[in-house]
Amino acid sequence: MSFNDRRSGKDRRKEKRDTLDRRKNKDRRLNPDRRVQTERRLNEDRRKTLNRDILINVDTKLEKSFDDQVEGRNAVLELLESGKDINKIYITKGERKGSINKIIAIANEKRIIIVEKDKAQMDMMAGTENYQGVIAIVPPYEYVEVEDILNTSKEKNKDPFILILDGIEDTHNLGAIIRTAEAAGVDGIIIPKRRAASVNSTVSKVACGALEYIKIARVNNINDAIKKLKDYGVWICGTSLNTEKYYYDQDLTGPLAIVIGNESNGISNLVEKNCDFLVKIPMIGKVQSLNASVSTGIIIYGALRQRQNNKIK
Repeated sequence: MSFNDRRSGKDRRKEKRDTLDRRKNKDRRLNPDRRVQTERRLNEDRRKTLNRDILINVDTKLEKSFDDQVEGRNAVLELLESGKDINKIYITKGERKGSINKIIAIANEKRIIIVEKDKAQMDMMAGTENYQGVIAIVPPYEYVEVEDILNTSKEKNKDPFILILDGIEDTHNLGAIIRTAEAAGVDGIIIPKRRAASVNSTVSKVACGALEYIKIARVNNINDAIKKLKDYGVWICGTSLNTEKYYYDQDLTGPLAIVIGNESNGISNLVEKNCDFLVKIPMIGKVQSLNASVSTGIIIYGALRQRQNNKIK
């Protein structure tokens, strides 16, 4: 074979390769770009993952939509011992130390459903960060009427001792106030429906079980509630800086309702006008305000001291 024949053979092979390359390039132009296909596959994988997560947590979302939950070991223990309805108790997988065992034992005795979930699922379900590996699902919190609170004191054969919260917004403050009020023997608490914190999982946890033993009325208008209390012979004590009288100089015995104002603005002008008298806490230092729950505790226990001393007399 001559040199020219060999060269012609090479040329033919090269021409064949070029033809194949052109066909491949044509196919690439006709089909979607590979990067586009890869992106589509990644998006599809993301959608599948998201759908799987939604399915895994769908029962959690339903619980949050239709029920209330109580979080934390002490709060759940108090709930179990109170005998109130519990729909279900969720426990983090592997949490079998300390008081969790007691919770499980009581729940089994009461035939309450216990469900174990992964920590990630429990974190998503929890309304607070420190839920201590246990969440109880309960029917929505049942508020009462003002008359129910008055009947409570009547059943105990004692003067009404009531707390009115005029716009407490922080759920931690509300929970702490409920805990203090219950410990001091307050018959019930009145809160407004609008522009104020309501009972939720955070309040329940901070209250440490006190919610199970104290009645809370949620009203449309605080001033209407005050008028109703006055009709029943209850004296209304407001807390305000617009007075010269300290709480320990005021008679806080007899039928009494104490009004605690908003964390920033105190009690509203109209509520203040509707109070029978006002008291304040002495401020000796540079700071001229206290946390709402701390102020509540001081006033409530000041009233409790007088009421107990009055009994002794």
